Amino acid sequence: MRTKIYCVCAVLLMVGMPMSVFAQVQEDNLVGWWRFDSAKEETGNFGDVVLHGGATIEDGQLVVANGKWAHSLDYTGPDITELTLASWVTLDDYAKTNGSALTLDELSTDQFCGIVWAERVNKQWMPGSSHFRRTDDFPNAVTEPETGDRVFIAITYKNVNNQYEITGYRNGESMGSFSRGDLRTWEAGDSEAIWGKRHVNGLAGPGDLNAHIEESRIYNVALTADEIMSLHTGALTPVEPQSKLATQWGALKAK
Repeated sequence: MRTKIYCVCAVLLMVGMPMSVFAQVQEDNLVGWWRFDSAKEETGNFGDVVLHGGATIEDGQLVVANGKWAHSLDYTGPDITELTLASWVTLDDYAKTNGSALTLDELSTDQFCGIVWAERVNKQWMPGSSHFRRTDDFPNAVTEPETGDRVFIAITYKNVNNQYEITGYRNGESMGSFSRGDLRTWEAGDSEAIWGKRHVNGLAGPGDLNAHIEESRIYNVALTADEIMSLHTGALTPVEPQSKLATQWGALKAK
């Protein structure tokens, strides 16, 4: 389970400064944060997680499976064009189910990006998207061993000359990049986060995922490789979670 350190003094001793550059990036650009201690989204930009088909939140994890999925609606935050999707996930089944550990979807049109499981290649994470407009195979994609270990998967979408440079990371290590797709924007009142299903139209959609998801984040910026590694190893998150302390170690994971 997660180890959460709430002592500001301990944090300052460990990082050696009041606030790192990465901490400032998080404060400015973290637009969605789910720790699954409850149905609440921590930044206040999304509504509570809504569970479908028997999905559950238990022991600080979202549990999804075939026919069991969840989403978070009512986005009120800033526009999202560049983005980073990040999830800490443990697969319960390695079958090719084509679902997602985190999808950012638009409500009004078929426009999504997601951390998708094995849609193109068995036992590999990939960047899912509507009609594969922002999808290709990462050059150094990892074929997941069936160990049942938790992995940290992140995908960044950076604006380079009005085209996305898309980079995948597994446990902080780059899986390579490719350029594909024109820029898109997800706006307040028309965006949702999804787990389990690859994407949805209302309450129906393709794909499933059999997994325990421990935490998910959405940034409206493409984090750097160093920032992704900081997320993997543990990074200061100076964002005030709803009804929780304002400064804490975010994403410091330990079994």
